[in-house]
Amino acid sequence: MVNWFQPPLQTKVEYRQGDTIIAVPAKSGTTWTMNIFHQLKTGGDPDFKDIYAEVPWSEFKEGPDQPDEELLERWKKMPADVPRAFKTHSSPGPEGTPLPEMGCFATYREDLKYIVVMRNPEEAIVSFKPFIEAHNPKAFEYWGEPEMREKFLKPTFQAFFDECVLPGFPNMPPEIVPPGGLLTMLFFGFVNGWWPLRNKPNVLFLHFSEMKADHEGSVRKIAKHLGFKPTEEQWPKILEYTSFAWMKENQAKFEVGTLMPFPFILPGGMVRKGAQGKAAEDGMSPEIQAVIKDWADKMVPDEAARKWLFEGGALPP
Repeated sequence: MVNWFQPPLQTKVEYRQGDTIIAVPAKSGTTWTMNIFHQLKTGGDPDFKDIYAEVPWSEFKEGPDQPDEELLERWKKMPADVPRAFKTHSSPGPEGTPLPEMGCFATYREDLKYIVVMRNPEEAIVSFKPFIEAHNPKAFEYWGEPEMREKFLKPTFQAFFDECVLPGFPNMPPEIVPPGGLLTMLFFGFVNGWWPLRNKPNVLFLHFSEMKADHEGSVRKIAKHLGFKPTEEQWPKILEYTSFAWMKENQAKFEVGTLMPFPFILPGGMVRKGAQGKAAEDGMSPEIQAVIKDWADKMVPDEAARKWLFEGGALPP
């Protein structure tokens, strides 16, 4: 596990009534959804410097010696009259409560709002390889793990899948890696935890494929769920600033550029293609697809949850 990723931190946050939790697995639309929240909140803001300063990541430590209290106090001091959102890659337990012993650290409360986005794990995991490679080498040095990045660098996606995905992160003891490795850690455990909450009135489920197919409709759906009411004059700006084209033109705003002594992500590494149905171009093969589907069958017992994770569509009751 990379040391800057600290899921237990989020259990210490003093959430306020009405806060939004943006819960998305890695490479499944997290940064996009964070930006959508920010643009809806502001009515269209092209001048922000760092989306991670606007929407904190509640699992992220900015330095190896940073005390939790520094982050918790900073978030506590965010203006009370301005809506807050927090990013998480975690799920709650199956009953909606944190279960740290199972790695389920997300908090579910009836007085909080949730945007839960998922993506076909075949597409997300092929995007994960170049994303890891785009982490600034200085970050690994800063955290005292310069050799970690080298362990992630593989010549092909097949090698990455065999040596990093199925066995888990290179520094994880094998006895704590769940069956299915990163597939379970990133995707299958996530859907298992959130799925029972899918029809709660304070929870909005979206699939990445739906967001790509209907950008405006998805943004308007999020606005309605969160109670944002932009004016007709603001809507064109919001839709422009949440488009992939605008985000790619303004990559530096999404690369965690102000919270550390250096940009956390190298230029162009956060907002890539956002492509749907193009996993084969990044190395996905029928053989790897079969392995992923097999692990999904084993690790996601709810057939409807499995189907929705891979395909999206209407949510079952």
